[in-house]
Amino acid sequence: MSGRVRRGAAAVAAVVVASLALTACGDSGSPKFVSGSQAPGATPSASGSAAPADNGSLSLSITPAANTKNVPVSAEIGVKLTGDGQVGSVTLAEEGGKAVSGKMREDGTSWVPSSPLKWGKTYTATVTASGGGADTTQTTTFTTMAKPSKKTGTGLYLFDDRTYGVAMPVVVEFHPGIAAKDRAAVEKRMFVSTSPSQPGVWHWVSSGTQAFYRSKEYWQPGTTLTVRIALGGLPTGGGRYGDQDRKATAKIGDRVEMKVDNKTKMMTVFKDGKVIKTIPVSLGKKSTPSASGTMVVMEKKEKTVFDTRDAPDPANRYVVDIEFAQRLTWSGQYIHSAPWSTADQGRRNVSHGCLNLSAGNAKWLFGQTKIGDPVTVKGTEDKLAHGDGWTAWNLTWQQFIKGSALPIPDNLR
Repeated sequence: MSGRVRRGAAAVAAVVVASLALTACGDSGSPKFVSGSQAPGATPSASGSAAPADNGSLSLSITPAANTKNVPVSAEIGVKLTGDGQVGSVTLAEEGGKAVSGKMREDGTSWVPSSPLKWGKTYTATVTASGGGADTTQTTTFTTMAKPSKKTGTGLYLFDDRTYGVAMPVVVEFHPGIAAKDRAAVEKRMFVSTSPSQPGVWHWVSSGTQAFYRSKEYWQPGTTLTVRIALGGLPTGGGRYGDQDRKATAKIGDRVEMKVDNKTKMMTVFKDGKVIKTIPVSLGKKSTPSASGTMVVMEKKEKTVFDTRDAPDPANRYVVDIEFAQRLTWSGQYIHSAPWSTADQGRRNVSHGCLNLSAGNAKWLFGQTKIGDPVTVKGTEDKLAHGDGWTAWNLTWQQFIKGSALPIPDNLR
């Protein structure tokens, strides 16, 4: 048998692991954190600024203020420049140590270190601005806080040097979730760049345990995604601080899409906009329907075991070996090989919610797809719940941008 038991979106796990949990059609797998790597630092928390340096009509002030103590290790060097001028250079060095690398934000408001500063260390920042034919320099020295005891666990579902599908959202998870009042500061520290450029927006699920980043349309094949989730030492609310910085650089591959129509019980597979195969399927029966909506392949397992012995309904409890499984939701909806239902495929729905394919078709499809490929199901008795998987593309663009904690630029509305 195949299927799933719907139990709602799974709780976010507190640990970072290298792959998704092996859970079944019917098993509500908790999201596990897939680590990326390091990324940048955080918005300055220290109030005030170093006394402004004045050069005629040019005035420069910087933060953190001189001699500030207990500064988060995510600190940025804030820059306020008035008059006709521009920042020429920013340097930051640990007392008795090496210079810290970093770069200015695009809006010129602050300089972001490339990685978190060290706990309990003293740093000196020097900013030079030029204007009116002369330079103005301002210096500040501050000390970072001791290592905190309370942390927010974070995870990034992206790996270096991997190739993903065109619908792969950038997915970041938090444990515990980020309160609404703290999301803007966190979102400001999550950096995504694309080549070629395809600007996007972050969207928070209501619990604050997940944030998705996507553009208006699917990524262009061949796109490079460069991501820096710069939350190490960042105040995240409730006396907690981000556990670490993460980063990843990945590629977007060719455009493979799967569209399933419950009316016809057929899956149409597209590659670069052209139909390459039509496959009979069996979806979830009425008592355990498949969800309609746009999902994303989250995980692929050539062989796995579906174990639903903890399902509340005894009729839905089983342990079965499965081949060519492709996960679509946290609540346990998969595409997979189901040779026992081949006679039903294309005719009637008999599963517990999964998309059943014949052994041959499941193997063929498995060889075509990537994590991040979109799967759209329509015409079933159930709707995909937001956050039950990587559901960024199940919203219209106008719905999606409402989930941002920061103002949306006019060109992205």
